[in-house]
Amino acid sequence: MQLDQPRSGTVTLAQRLYAPLRDWIQRGELTAGEALPSSRRLARALGIGRNTVLAAMDRLVAEGFVEARQGSGLRVAELGPLPVAPPAATAFDAPPLSDRGQRLLDFCAMVSRGHRAFVPGVPALDLLPRERWQRLLRRHRQRSPTDWLDYRSQGGLPALKAALCDYLRLSRSVRCRPEQILITQGAQQGFELIARLLADAGDTAWLEEPGYGGVQACFAMAGLAMQPVPVDAAGLDPERAAGPSPRLIYVTPSHQYPLGVTLSLHRRLALLKAAERHGAWLIEDDYDSEFRYTSAPLASLQGLAEGAPVIYVGTFSKVLYPGLRLGYLVLPEGLVEVFRRANARLHREGQYVVQAALAEFIEAGDFARHVARMRGVYRQRQVWLRQALAPAVVQGLDLSSGHAGMHLVARLDSLDEERRLVEAGDAAGVTLSPLSRYYLGPARQPGLVLGYAGSDEAEIAHAGGWLSRAWLDLQSR
Repeated sequence: MQLDQPRSGTVTLAQRLYAPLRDWIQRGELTAGEALPSSRRLARALGIGRNTVLAAMDRLVAEGFVEARQGSGLRVAELGPLPVAPPAATAFDAPPLSDRGQRLLDFCAMVSRGHRAFVPGVPALDLLPRERWQRLLRRHRQRSPTDWLDYRSQGGLPALKAALCDYLRLSRSVRCRPEQILITQGAQQGFELIARLLADAGDTAWLEEPGYGGVQACFAMAGLAMQPVPVDAAGLDPERAAGPSPRLIYVTPSHQYPLGVTLSLHRRLALLKAAERHGAWLIEDDYDSEFRYTSAPLASLQGLAEGAPVIYVGTFSKVLYPGLRLGYLVLPEGLVEVFRRANARLHREGQYVVQAALAEFIEAGDFARHVARMRGVYRQRQVWLRQALAPAVVQGLDLSSGHAGMHLVARLDSLDEERRLVEAGDAAGVTLSPLSRYYLGPARQPGLVLGYAGSDEAEIAHAGGWLSRAWLDLQSR
């Protein structure tokens, strides 16, 4: 017997002896009742220490592959037929996914990630004030109390909820107290809690058409009947909704995702009335309202009426960085305790050091300064993108207004044109997100969702110039 060479430096001699012995037993090459050599004999034959052999044998005994019999040493245990691992070259025949799992995968189509330009929703990661942020993290990590290491059920660090409350009341006219804020691990976790706690499988949810794939996937997994409601230049139109009364109504009123339109005041009031009439909850997703270029950020839908059935959802992924994994819900008073308890049970709480650093980042004015700086940066990056696409725009390429947000939409004439551009982008290493992918229904409008916030001037010029030439080439055929 010879020991296999280790695949890594972390594999011990005892493990290298244990593994082949176990495999021989599983394959039946060492039969039930067969005696194993003594530890001294194996040690001499292999040129290793006896303690190493004993460690391997002890593990085989502990796992039931080998039995220690009085007076007869170690013998292979009677195990019956054992499953044999297939050769490495043989593909594992995995069991089929559940219907629910398969449905989730339908919402998991990933865009290619070649050139960074055009990836939607990615902020300028290179411009985060990292030194200041790291100093805050280090300080709060050193000062953190022991109870932050335990299970928590406060709904988030009180200091962060207080800082957020002040910010939202001033910048977004949100009506809230700190106690109404629940800190989550991103907005997606907030949507999951809403779907689980406020709707049953089979209930109807109104969603914008086209709309955000993350909430579509979440509601699909909750078994909700998703009713797409068309979006026009004034936003979601409740008068065009069909089917049963909704239990949930999801909107992105400040900057509709992905089309970029703003929900008009008339539609906002109509939605509030519709929610009251149907006994539904309005979910206001305010994902990037800080980045508005032609006016100050708009007041929230939640702040329009006292006691309105609105749950306000926010995230730091777009303003700071996605890896932060922090979002929040602003809940009506009657839902606060329910959501806090459910979140503590389903997801636990954590990252209190990060939450403390973020609270100080907001209180010290660093957050507001970063938002103001990024607003100027993203405005300029949109200008660069428009300049790169100018040759195509002159020839008829239709771009969205770009009055806010971190992306533009290029409208196309056909789904075939959209498909051909996406395929060409894949071949050229340029990310293109097809607009048609954001639709639930069969009536899909062709286009491209072009993120620009996370790319510098050179990247935007390269990708934008390529897209302009590719589009013009298609028009000439």
